[in-house]
Amino acid sequence: MTKPWLCFLQRIQYVDYTLETSSTYSVQQTEAHSFIIVVQGRGVLTYSEGQTKLEPGSICLVRADVSFSVTADVGEEEALTFYKMDMNSMFEDSCSGKLMPIQNNLEKQAINREISLVTDNIISVIEFTYTPWSACVECIEQLYRQQHVTVVHDVWDVQIQFQQWFRDVIRQNDPELQPNHDRTSLQQSVQYIESHYNQILTVDELASRAGLSRTSYTRHFKRLTGQLPLDYVNRVRLERSKQLLQITDDRLHDIASHVGFNNEYYFSRRFKQYSGVSPGVYRRHHRQEVRVFAPYLEDFLLALGVKPILQGSHRAWGKQRYLQLDDVPEFDVSQRDAKFQAEHIPEFIMLDMGYKTWNLDRFEQVAPVYYVHQEGEDWRAILKSAADVLGRNNRVQDVIESYEDKAMEAKKHLQGRMRKESVAFLRVSASGITLYGDQSGYVGPVIYRDLGLNPHEYVTQWTQHERRVDIGLEQLSQLWADHLLITFDTRDSLSFGEERQLLDRTEWRQLPAVKSGNVYEVDFLTWMNYGVISHGNKIDDILRFIG
Repeated sequence: MTKPWLCFLQRIQYVDYTLETSSTYSVQQTEAHSFIIVVQGRGVLTYSEGQTKLEPGSICLVRADVSFSVTADVGEEEALTFYKMDMNSMFEDSCSGKLMPIQNNLEKQAINREISLVTDNIISVIEFTYTPWSACVECIEQLYRQQHVTVVHDVWDVQIQFQQWFRDVIRQNDPELQPNHDRTSLQQSVQYIESHYNQILTVDELASRAGLSRTSYTRHFKRLTGQLPLDYVNRVRLERSKQLLQITDDRLHDIASHVGFNNEYYFSRRFKQYSGVSPGVYRRHHRQEVRVFAPYLEDFLLALGVKPILQGSHRAWGKQRYLQLDDVPEFDVSQRDAKFQAEHIPEFIMLDMGYKTWNLDRFEQVAPVYYVHQEGEDWRAILKSAADVLGRNNRVQDVIESYEDKAMEAKKHLQGRMRKESVAFLRVSASGITLYGDQSGYVGPVIYRDLGLNPHEYVTQWTQHERRVDIGLEQLSQLWADHLLITFDTRDSLSFGEERQLLDRTEWRQLPAVKSGNVYEVDFLTWMNYGVISHGNKIDDILRFIG
């Protein structure tokens, strides 16, 4: 006998029709239930029993074993983009207490009855709503970015976040769990906060207005917005304060008072926690040029039109020469006691999470420091954060759209050239060979997702969605990809050219790509980096070698 079933996040795919050559995305029968979550654009979800219209905010759950397709509406101003989120199901066995996978049709039928959720019929597709929509998208984007973590605790954190999102979807759409008048009251409460954020607001007052107890209001409010009531109030206040810092010369005390903070010190502290910089620094960056030092983040600065006063370098790797900052002095981050020259002291410093490796938090004694916490694969989020703290918000969308247009054109060109030929990327050093994955890391998101190239089967099988994996000569000899991209890491070399000794090995010379001359060496720091300029150069390299 089994107890009720549980669902676990399996994977999330992001489908962007601006990067697709076909207007239809098809999925054959699978063992997973699939959510289709539409971000923008319009289209139709088609399955054997009928069709469901898709628009921004649509959430459709497609039952396992149902084949379906998603077709974009042609002629829409916004291209259809959506997330496809797969989840698998397991039962808890009442005798052993262990989680058991679904194994037979009776169990599948039982789950299909459960998955109906808000209907008495066993149907193929169920439509849901989620409010506020911004909270839903933010949660899905975070799950998408973090789905390939490998540390056990991080894996469970992702699953817990998914379970919370799944629970919220069910509760928001089950009339027995939350009466409609409660949901309406909460939505009105959110609107009230956004109109009266500059007044004194308490949870008791907000709960009373919504006709709920404080405990019930807080619980339902967090389910609706993803935040506690006062955290949401502060977020609205801080976003408004950003606007005032940009467009007015009002004193910080007056701005704090205007948006609802009764204490300038508290306002400044909350602003820095929220934005990563103090209100004064934020305002200054939106008013004037700033002397910035951002080691190995210069790509993002230049994309936004900001030239750094120093360029980060490393004694083993050097600097990112593809940025062509030849007139900018270097600063070696690998020298832990290195100090700034008087004429090159920065006014502002940006660091990614690699600062811990090089002990760069010591720079907090020199100038205000902004820490970039986003994963490198999410370069768009990093670019937006950098633009916000540097006062370059007006450039972000143009930069992103320019890259996406370039990627789309390159993808169309390569699809005609490459057909089904496979590609793999290797990083070679004196100490070993590294194969890069197809889902994350410096390489995968560009060549396999943005450009649509086909990873060799072992790229997917061996990396298992990891950013990269070390392989030996025996594995290398099985990597019969049609095309190989290769870069050399000199960090571990004790003598000149030691990292290139692989090229003399029999295992290397017998590879089909080597025999056919389809091996392409690329610049190490151009490819071992995140950033819109770096990714654009990767596209140029691929077009030059393959296209």
